[in-house]
Amino acid sequence: MWSGGEAVHSGIQHAPGTLRARCTVRGAAELAAFCAEHGIAHTVTGELVVATGSGGLPRLHGLVQRGRAHGLPVRELGPAQIAEHEPRVRAHAAILVGAGGVCDFAAVSDRLAAEFGAAGGRIGYDAEVVAVDRRPWGVAVRTSDGRVVRARTLVNCADGDSGRVAGLTGDDPGVRIVPLREECYELTAPGLVRGLVRQVPDPGSPYPGVRLSQGLDGTVRIGWSVTSAGAEASGRHRPAGRLSRLRAPALSRSGVWRAARPAGRQGVAEAPAASSRQAVARALRRLLPGVAEDDLRPGPSGARTQTAVLRDGTPVDDFLLRDAPHAVHVLNVPVPAVTAALPLGREVARRALLRARATGWSPLAVESGHCV
Repeated sequence: MWSGGEAVHSGIQHAPGTLRARCTVRGAAELAAFCAEHGIAHTVTGELVVATGSGGLPRLHGLVQRGRAHGLPVRELGPAQIAEHEPRVRAHAAILVGAGGVCDFAAVSDRLAAEFGAAGGRIGYDAEVVAVDRRPWGVAVRTSDGRVVRARTLVNCADGDSGRVAGLTGDDPGVRIVPLREECYELTAPGLVRGLVRQVPDPGSPYPGVRLSQGLDGTVRIGWSVTSAGAEASGRHRPAGRLSRLRAPALSRSGVWRAARPAGRQGVAEAPAASSRQAVARALRRLLPGVAEDDLRPGPSGARTQTAVLRDGTPVDDFLLRDAPHAVHVLNVPVPAVTAALPLGREVARRALLRARATGWSPLAVESGHCV
């Protein structure tokens, strides 16, 4: 978890009608309302998506149509208008999405944990699931410390281990995980960026390109490149911070390098650049002229589950939830997961309650709210 806050994305880049799009667009608004209600640091800056050359204009126009389909406020900007919003950014054209910003999601997760505990829930840490037995009434889950947890429904959102846990229940996940690692930098000079700025994404690439966001503490973080994480992100990796202890049901990925061969090649090709401040500064100067290597310092990095594919090689670009007897498997949620956490969590809870009710269990009150 970045100490400066977590970027809240607008969801404009996601295909209309997908669960990912619905949860992200609604989640941005819900996070803002949740933070306001509970006094959690949050700011709405809008999201500036830029095309640094004429080649990006068709993709930018496509995003305008997507934004309108999502019901998002979108403005098209020329160079002069870009300078008014972000004085140091230079681009051929841009769109400004009137949603998105930054929030203290560590505080959000702490608040959710507190509310869960107040409702009678218990959170256990550092206990690996080693066995799952299905029973007529539900499941019995054995952990590495010898405990057995019994429940009507198992919600499997085990990050990189979600496929393994699904296998323990006897279910075929149907997807595999491509573990990737994100390398980030921070700008040492303050005030170069006011909010969220990103290059228009290339639909032919699984990599998001340069992304800049100013945190709550004023630090500008540069999302740069993703590379093969190898064994470190095989599902055993646990990033530092409070969020790693309270995983939203939006943090799972699946795929294999063999099935995602084009993505794998590009990831390997980007690996040298990801570790080179010179390469990052050179790419960044297309957006922020005058940025030098000395203006960059290494930022937080960690495991990022970027590419998910089915076994036939078809990429999965949406949240992938699968229902099974006494279980709900959260198998794939592409980043950014934080923004979608609240509505996606409700959708997972709805499915879990339906699984539990199938055993004959009747809760005191069942909310049937969907993501949208």
